[in-house]
Amino acid sequence: MAFLGVIGGLGPMATAYFMELITAMTAAEKDQEHLKMLVYSVPALPDRTAYILGKSKESPLSGLVEAGRALGTLGVDLLAIPCITAHYFHEQIEEQTGISVVHAIRESAVLLKEAGVSRVGLMATDGTVQSKLFQKEFEKQGIAVMIPSESGQAKVMSLIYDDVKMGNAPDMTAFEAVGKELRAQGAQVILLGCTELSLIKRSNPLSREYLDVMEVLARAVLLKTGTPIREEYKDLLSNTKQEMLV
Repeated sequence: MAFLGVIGGLGPMATAYFMELITAMTAAEKDQEHLKMLVYSVPALPDRTAYILGKSKESPLSGLVEAGRALGTLGVDLLAIPCITAHYFHEQIEEQTGISVVHAIRESAVLLKEAGVSRVGLMATDGTVQSKLFQKEFEKQGIAVMIPSESGQAKVMSLIYDDVKMGNAPDMTAFEAVGKELRAQGAQVILLGCTELSLIKRSNPLSREYLDVMEVLARAVLLKTGTPIREEYKDLLSNTKQEMLV
């Protein structure tokens, strides 16, 4: 059986939810049919967005690599990082650990290309937006990426840092305002491009136009490890079930 290594803790609740998604998506009838998984939680790593934006000189790369290597010594075949901003270091982590890392952004771009989507809206951290992680991958697939206005992006950052990371209820009025703004720009699908935003979807019914990139990551892990997927998760774009995992 394939052995998945997870570099987690970025943030901790998002990692716990990622594990729930892997479990919920798996078409298993007994414990023994679930994916073998080991999580290395490193919440003390420096903030990814602050480093990418030049607001901090503390890079999280060495800690990410250290966690990946530690998982490698324990025999994992594949790595996943339930933190979208950390994908900024994707190539370096692969090079320095020698282990393949599932690329959630790339997987999302391919999925949307196959679905015929040509314009998407992006809700993500400042670091993810300004480093153009999504824009670069989506342009390869011929998909245009719409980003929020300055005030809209401020709302997204507040949702991530002031609400979810602080354990507070998300401001759904602000969330819906950003979605409306991105739809007005012509977005056919709105990407939840931060794992903290995934937690908002977990607890709040959203329309099918929102695609959770962490769900894409979990689905990609199952596909790459040959793990059977429950029918309702095989096509994330047509999945209208917005149920909270218990």
